[in-house]
Amino acid sequence: MVAVHDPEKHVLNLIGDGHRFSDKIVRKDDSSIAGGRMTFHFRLVKRGGTLAALVVLLAIPLAMAGPAAAQQSTAKGAAIEKPMARPPKSPAADAAAARANDPLVVPGFWDPRHRPDRPNLSRIGAIRFLTETDYPPFDYAGPDGQPTGFNVELARELCNEIKVQCTIQMRRFDTLVDALNKREGDAIIASLAETPQMRKLVDFSNPYYRTPARFVTLRNSPLKTLDARTLEGKKVAVVEGTAFEAYLKQLFTEVELKPYKTAAEARAALKKGDVDLLFGDGIALAFWLNGTDSANCCEFRGGPYLESRYFGEGVGIAVRKGDDLLRRAFNWGLFRLWEKGRFTDLWLRYFPISPF
Repeated sequence: MVAVHDPEKHVLNLIGDGHRFSDKIVRKDDSSIAGGRMTFHFRLVKRGGTLAALVVLLAIPLAMAGPAAAQQSTAKGAAIEKPMARPPKSPAADAAAARANDPLVVPGFWDPRHRPDRPNLSRIGAIRFLTETDYPPFDYAGPDGQPTGFNVELARELCNEIKVQCTIQMRRFDTLVDALNKREGDAIIASLAETPQMRKLVDFSNPYYRTPARFVTLRNSPLKTLDARTLEGKKVAVVEGTAFEAYLKQLFTEVELKPYKTAAEARAALKKGDVDLLFGDGIALAFWLNGTDSANCCEFRGGPYLESRYFGEGVGIAVRKGDDLLRRAFNWGLFRLWEKGRFTDLWLRYFPISPF
């Protein structure tokens, strides 16, 4: 298959490597939707690859607390006969060392007690995936113009598991659903949020991630625990007009909201100390914390917050209405990737600081 490069349309045969990161993150519109209870799981993974625990949470409360997380260490240990004197560490190095002992939190929507049935995969000849042009780290054009990102790699893993040939085509986000329904592709893997409005247009696989909301503070902040008492009167930066602002207005009435027009302005206010905390998209914030722009200034505190009425029901793979074979194939494939640990490996590659 030949890769076609043009500003509106890129096609990639899903064979090969390429894992790139970007500090840039583009915020999608998180429509408020009616939510309910749903099954959610976390894998707690020790750095270095040791699986520590699998916790199954059968219902998500309005605000769910989770452990802080940070970067994965892949260095191998070596025996040392005698202790050696070492130079003093910088505060940044101390912080990194402390985070290295914390477990990583990897989300999952799969219940090991409910294994999806394997559909007749022989009826699937090939899959043409559609994705977005510019939503790093999930889907974006790499330096060579080829699609890359978490969603692209997940599509590659699914194709390997289902054992079918696949391509992926990049388009503007606002054209994806129309292209799918015009049969210009077979599935959308582009962080498309499942909402009541979108379910009228397409069907979805089971979700494979959600966007949590998180608080961020300066590293030297005395706010170690977040509750009504410690947050009373604290200044919280938030992007105005977002679901995050609406959530704070409804459930954190004790704080003093400081709305900003953009996420960049809100982050700058926190770095300068104009506010005590920042509240926003946990995935975008995780990449900011792990990137150079943050200058190691800040860290997550409290949360994650996953109320579906504000932050959505999750992100799945979209297929045309009534395409049950492909939808069931994705459900089976996603479960297998999670069960085998390949979803966890992929998540840790792209999220060295966990958003959860």
